[in-house]
Amino acid sequence: MALAAMGQEIHTERGSRWIYSESTQELLLQRRADCKDSWPGQWDISSAGHISAGDSSLVSARRETLWRRLHTRRELHEELGINLPKDAFELIFIFLQECVINDGKYINNEFNDVYLVTTLAPIPFEAFTLQETEVSSVKYVNWADYRSLLASGNQEYVPYDVCGQYGKLFNIIEQRYKENMESRSLALQKQLGRYVPVNLDTELTALSKADREALSFIIKASAVVDDIFFDQVWYSNLMLRDWLKKHSDASSLDRLKWMYYAINKSPWSCLDEEKAFLTTADSAVRLLAESTRRVPGWKGIEYRAAFPMVKPPGANFYPPDMDKTEFELWKGSLGDNEKEAATGFFNVIKRHGEVELDSVLSPLESGTSSQARQDQHANSDDLFVVPFSQEYGDRLLKAAEFLREASQLTDSPSLKKLLKTKADAFLSNNYYDSDVAWMELDSKLDVTIGPYETYEDGLFGYKATFEAFVGIRDDTATSQVKLFGDHLEDLEQNLPLDNVYKSKDVVAAPIRVIQLIYNAGDVKGPQTVAFNLPNDELIVNERGTSMVMLKNISEAKFKHILQPIADVCINMEQKEYIDFESFYTHTVCHECCHGIGPHSIILPSGQKSTVRLELQEVHSALEEAKADIVGLWALRFLINQGLLPKYLLKPMYVSFLAGCFRSVRFGLEEAHGKGQALQFNWLYDKGAFILHSDETFSVDFTKVDGATESLSREILTIQAKGDKSAAKSLLQEYAKMSQPLCTALEKLERFQVPVDITPIFTGKLSLV
Repeated sequence: MALAAMGQEIHTERGSRWIYSESTQELLLQRRADCKDSWPGQWDISSAGHISAGDSSLVSARRETLWRRLHTRRELHEELGINLPKDAFELIFIFLQECVINDGKYINNEFNDVYLVTTLAPIPFEAFTLQETEVSSVKYVNWADYRSLLASGNQEYVPYDVCGQYGKLFNIIEQRYKENMESRSLALQKQLGRYVPVNLDTELTALSKADREALSFIIKASAVVDDIFFDQVWYSNLMLRDWLKKHSDASSLDRLKWMYYAINKSPWSCLDEEKAFLTTADSAVRLLAESTRRVPGWKGIEYRAAFPMVKPPGANFYPPDMDKTEFELWKGSLGDNEKEAATGFFNVIKRHGEVELDSVLSPLESGTSSQARQDQHANSDDLFVVPFSQEYGDRLLKAAEFLREASQLTDSPSLKKLLKTKADAFLSNNYYDSDVAWMELDSKLDVTIGPYETYEDGLFGYKATFEAFVGIRDDTATSQVKLFGDHLEDLEQNLPLDNVYKSKDVVAAPIRVIQLIYNAGDVKGPQTVAFNLPNDELIVNERGTSMVMLKNISEAKFKHILQPIADVCINMEQKEYIDFESFYTHTVCHECCHGIGPHSIILPSGQKSTVRLELQEVHSALEEAKADIVGLWALRFLINQGLLPKYLLKPMYVSFLAGCFRSVRFGLEEAHGKGQALQFNWLYDKGAFILHSDETFSVDFTKVDGATESLSREILTIQAKGDKSAAKSLLQEYAKMSQPLCTALEKLERFQVPVDITPIFTGKLSLV
């Protein structure tokens, strides 16, 4: 900020609020009081507030983000007498606005946060309580007319550059409401067409009567976990879900909205780089009966619950206005135990002022008490930790009750122990015993339930989301994959990695193969074919990991996705190498390889740490790439040792090539897709993958071994050193949509090859 000259003031605007009426397509304007220093008597946006910044720096302005949010909502109350909750405000954009008026006596040098509030109908003028020192009157104006007035420079209106940043607001309104039902329906149908519905009708007769009775309560607990996951993605996600579901029968378009939302479990599309496929205009309608002065015959403000166009990187784990710098500064002030909690899996981060914000604004305060509370909370914006057991307390208590019911019914001792310890963990927030019990599970009915993966935490990759997988163990397939767990230590000691970084006490990971009968929670978008858990480094170091393979999901993906991809993208001479055995075997090896390589590490400074903590938000993509490429290396190692048949070698590489196109289609915002792009581009760059003139691809078997080993060494070394800078450089260089990848994806688009499956749980499960 520039310093103020004598007799001048520098102002930093903290928020512009635009109130838009859907039914009339009008924006609410207010006439500024004649006594105002700036633009007296002119028509302005719905509400705008400043605070005197003096010589405050950009850093201090950013630290006042909470105050800005409080101020944004408070200004509506103080200037117009409107009291709205935080979900009414949609942040459209932020920009720096600079201008000089009043013969240089008034300098604007401000960061302007522009919010949009969308109401269904105009607010009656009688409902407003105007602050005479700020506002003399209000009116509604058609948004297009208002844009024209600003563009023409009409002197009755406060000037805004509609050809610059402010034009974005009008463009959003125009785009949001001009699309007709037919075009939106076609767009959603196209997005839905990328998923193939697959009925999973798993036979339950292998379960004992006791386990079938227990299954019904496990499914109920899984449904609770599903609710928690919706909440973890974004704070108003559950409300949006319930609204869309309730109105799904209103029209064919509403049905499509609900169907695609149900796949993504949010308004952001997993296959489109998390781009929003809905807008606030599609969102839930809320009624506020007591938010303004009462008007006879008027029920109150009906508004759309807003959601951001850009998916919040911190999901609902952190305050929405917190950035990485603030978190790191706060973390640096903590003791070791507090720091561990702040970066731990099973806690959310809150802000004292944010928690109290709703109570500050309700009930409606008088100006004096409002200012007093404002001063009180402006300085209480410190962060603090809240355990999952408290944040989701009521729901976790309900899920725990269901799991305890199931534990009393099952006749499997190990499942009984798992369900009981998991119920305890939900309430204590200590998941160690339940994770150990999960690893020791030896039951026909296989259950995974709890907080595990950290993909939703786009800020740091610290926080775990809730999920549930319920299946029936496939004993034959489980015995067939035992080979990989038995040779995990051999794989570790022969990794293409300097010996100093290799672990001396790798624990063989048990592998369970199941036929999935139900899943819930963090299973949005593309479906997983396997998982390797737990992610807690303490347990990984002590006991290793366990793997669960979802064989019926793998079979469905191979049949409906991978085989059609190969038909389109693999060169005719190598199509014969595409088979389910090689695809499935690499999937098994991928999961095994999550358990080897660096986890707990020693930094060059001598400090102990973990790969996850050091690589933060880039950890997930690099770890998925590691498991994939080291999985290829491991298969070749096992084949060379005579432990796997040699005929798998070429099919393994060709199936992997086809699989690259499958995973990249998940999008480069998703960890698997980003990791796969890294691998494909590296191997292509080394000549291991070849693009032919007919836009098909093949493997150069003379180069692929070396390229696989070199990338394995690169990734493993980065992880061993905890080198985030090198990890980011590697991803920036290779994890991109290169021209060869674009060629393949455009061809798959032309042939309308599906991207993934959507499991439908029907049939026998309904009998439980």
